[in-house]
Amino acid sequence: MAPNNSATRPKAELDLADQLGHELVRLVRLINKAKSQVSKQGPDGIERAAYAILFTLIHEGPQRTSKLAESLHSEISTISRQSSSLVQHGLVERQADPEDGRACLLAPTAEGMRVFEENRKLRNQWLAEVLGDWTDGDIQTLNRLFGRLNTGIENHSPQLADAHASAGAPAKGANA
Repeated sequence: MAPNNSATRPKAELDLADQLGHELVRLVRLINKAKSQVSKQGPDGIERAAYAILFTLIHEGPQRTSKLAESLHSEISTISRQSSSLVQHGLVERQADPEDGRACLLAPTAEGMRVFEENRKLRNQWLAEVLGDWTDGDIQTLNRLFGRLNTGIENHSPQLADAHASAGAPAKGANA
């Protein structure tokens, strides 16, 4: 996020960016507080952090532990522990890696897909309640502007882009 030509930007533009930055920090804090209100473990006994693994496997397909660790900016030991829990709960399975029989890939199971969808529905219900007094047009505008912001970030800093982020549509027919 190194600044680009900030010295050449007009003050009014930088002031608007500062206002947006403030609101984005506020949004991230509120999301983090909302997540922390949900227990550290879900009702199925899975650590909330392990759902990031399930999400990644559903959206990006089966992967090795090392690729997941890289994708999620986490230590391999952390990913191993969390993925073992997901395997024990039947949400993820180990499969032979077709490119290297000595290695294995982690892949979501049908139960993992069901749990993911259940959590997605709960999130969507919460968002719908939060936006309950907004017009459909306002929500569509927000979605369009968030998509545009995300695309702008990805275009400006391609290393931040998700592998599956293309044209704003989730990969493999799954919704985020």
